Amino acid sequence: MPKSATASLDSLDLDPAFALHRGGKLEVRSTVPVRDADDLSLAYTPGVARVCTAIADSPELVNDYTWVSNVVAVVSDGTAVLGLGDIGPAAAMPVMEGKALLFKQFANVDAVPICLDCTDVDELVETVVRLAPSFGGINLEDISAPRCFEVEDRLRERLSIPVFHDDQHGTAIVVLAALRNAARLTGRSLGDLRAVVAGAGASGVAVTRILLNAGIGDIAVSDSKGMIHGGREDLNPVKRALAAETNRSGFTGSTEEALAGADVFIGLSGSTLTQEALASMAGDAIVFALSNPTPEVHPDAAREHARVVATGRSDFPNQINNVLAFPGVFRGALDVRARTITENMKVAAADALAAVVGDDVREDYVIPSPFDERVAPAVIAAVSAQARQDGVARI
Repeated sequence: MPKSATASLDSLDLDPAFALHRGGKLEVRSTVPVRDADDLSLAYTPGVARVCTAIADSPELVNDYTWVSNVVAVVSDGTAVLGLGDIGPAAAMPVMEGKALLFKQFANVDAVPICLDCTDVDELVETVVRLAPSFGGINLEDISAPRCFEVEDRLRERLSIPVFHDDQHGTAIVVLAALRNAARLTGRSLGDLRAVVAGAGASGVAVTRILLNAGIGDIAVSDSKGMIHGGREDLNPVKRALAAETNRSGFTGSTEEALAGADVFIGLSGSTLTQEALASMAGDAIVFALSNPTPEVHPDAAREHARVVATGRSDFPNQINNVLAFPGVFRGALDVRARTITENMKVAAADALAAVVGDDVREDYVIPSPFDERVAPAVIAAVSAQARQDGVARI
């Protein structure tokens, strides 16, 4: 390596984030020893041939005699990475490595980061389908909307293993859990609440759908052009479906106008929210300003008008963090070799998360910490049980 390149790397390593990432965050370790010729003959040829033949005769044995039943592919095309946007597959790799690290850390799930150099929906789907025999589940990550919806739907149709777009469903599960506790704290149920969701991207759509499934009283969604309603002619198919299922109050103007008298604001758009709009909300308002790293409204300002405030940041209370959900969801699904992850399994995960808080609920504690050791076991147990109840478990 040229001296100038070495010097450049040395200067980057002065930043602790770069120093931590040097060489990557993952490695592969063997689970069996190879100490002598006998070990080698069992781990590889000729012993391995007997295992291969058995799997060829009974393909389901791949789950018992390989790592497949405990490994997830973390797949991205790099088009919607964190708050960075379309930075491409190479630049997405540190995030996918991080995701794989979190799978292992929080639920002992092995995960492999796979960044694909294609963005066409057909190519993405075909590539993942061809990779799928090596994995027990597919975690889609940082694929831009609205393509992400079609990619997930088509993969779910073609594969008999769990497919889960974490940007959508991980966020949705944690929001539902936090909102259940916030409603309980303020003496209400989900059915009593009217919510406004700012943002109709991957997470906004998924949050809306899980709240509808959980029985929220009323919910309306806005995008960059205002409230989504049936009278708009500029809606894509995903937003048209939302218009048919939401906004029973018939709001047609801005997000701020719809917030007047609303109980809940959920921000997933990167927009800003004015003090006037917050002040117009109902008493005991709940504000989840989840855009990261800059929330729609600063939490300190939001608390002047809202009873409960949550963000996506770790430096404020009530962090809505997907790591509370996805490791346990996959561990629970893998443990029973689920064919898919159902809507009921997601709601069960949210209910389990909410229950971890229990009677300790308060304004600054409506969702547990990712480091709470009760989280993963609770989510795992709930997801596994619901998979069996839904008839998608194989064992």
